[in-house]
Amino acid sequence: MSSLLAHAENIWQALVPRLPSFTVEVLPEIDSTNSELMRRAREGLPEPVLLVAESQTAGRGRLGRDWHSRPGHSLTFSLGLPMAPASWSGLSLVAGISLAEHLHPEVRLKWPNDLWLQERKLGGILVETASHSGAVTDPTARRLVVVGVGINIRRPEAAALAAPAAGSGATVSPVPPAGLAEVLVGVTAGEALERVAAALVEDLLRFESGGFAGFRQRFSRLDALAGRAVRLSDGTDGQARGVDDEGALLVDTGSGLRRVTSSEVSVRPC
Repeated sequence: MSSLLAHAENIWQALVPRLPSFTVEVLPEIDSTNSELMRRAREGLPEPVLLVAESQTAGRGRLGRDWHSRPGHSLTFSLGLPMAPASWSGLSLVAGISLAEHLHPEVRLKWPNDLWLQERKLGGILVETASHSGAVTDPTARRLVVVGVGINIRRPEAAALAAPAAGSGATVSPVPPAGLAEVLVGVTAGEALERVAAALVEDLLRFESGGFAGFRQRFSRLDALAGRAVRLSDGTDGQARGVDDEGALLVDTGSGLRRVTSSEVSVRPC
C-alpha cells in the first residue's frame, strides 16, 4: 500500500489549492468505494474526497455487475465531488474522456462508460449521485457526485473476471480483458492513479460550469464505436455516429438517426 500512499500525497498536494477541503483516503480493503461514499452522503453532504482501495470485496459495475479486484492487479477508487451543473447529461462520458486521455494514447472510450485498450475492456466507470436534505426543496443545491473507477493494471486471470449479477440476464464477454501494464510495462496502481486523479477533478469542474458540449470533440477522438455496427439492447441494429451535445449516442438505423440516452450497446461481430 506504500505505493498508493506516496502517490496519494502528490494528488492531495496538487488539488488542495483548488479544493481546500479535499482529502485522499487509502484503505487496504473495503466492500465498495462507491458504496462507502454513498453511505457517507446519506449521513450528510461530505467534502470532496478521493477514496482508494487496494481491493474491493463487493465492487459494483454498471447494470448491477460485480467488479472484482486484487491488490496490485487493479486500481479501484471513487471520487466524491459536490456539484450543481445546469444539466447532468454527459457526466459519465466526461469522466471516461478524462481517464482515457490521461491513461495512455491507445486507450479508447466505448459509450457510455467502458475504457477499451486494443479492442478489449480495460476498465469501467460507475457514476452515482446523492442529495442531502436541503436539495429536496432546492433543485439548485449541490449534490454529491460519486465517480467509481475500476481499471485493470494486470490482465485479469479467468477466475477473477467481472461476473454479471444474478438475474441480470447479462453474459460475460468472450473477449479477454486488457491490462494497462501491457502498454505501460511495470506501471503500478499508484502511478496510474496519479496519472488520472487531478485531471479527473479538473474535468468534472469544467463540466459543472459548461456542460458536455465542450467535451464533444474530445470524445470524438476517443470514440471506440465511431462508424461501427452496433446492436442495442432492444435488438435494433445500426451504425454508431458519435454523440450529440448532451452525450447521447447517435445510431443510424437505416430508417433514420436514433438518439440513445440509456441502453446497453454491444459491437456486433463482423
